[in-house]
Amino acid sequence: QVQLVESGGGSVQVGGSLRLSCAASGSIDSINVMGWYRQAPGKQRGLVAQITSDGRTTYAHSMKGRFTISRDNSKSTVFLQMDSLKPEDTAVYYCKLIERGVYESWGQGTQVTVSS
Repeated sequence: QVQLVESGGGSVQVGGSLRLSCAASGSIDSINVMGWYRQAPGKQRGLVAQITSDGRTTYAHSMKGRFTISRDNSKSTVFLQMDSLKPEDTAVYYCKLIERGVYESWGQGTQVTVSS
């Protein structure tokens, strides 16, 4: 069974930066996509960014240029560097793993709060 553990959330002021990490453990297929989603109060969960096991990235439009996703395959870990944070980035950020395009696993979420 795959387990995802996120870390790195917290509170930051407008314009600040945070780096989220998500470590996956268990038996993980080598062909996978790891990504970050977020959910603000009263809103649906949506994609922030994702990265394939061979390094291809996808970003939600509003995050391009401010957020950078990366991964360390040797440690089954994905990172999200968030710069120039805005109050609207406040949300719970979730890590997601998709194996072979079929099997999904989610982390427990980490809170990010951006204050002005």
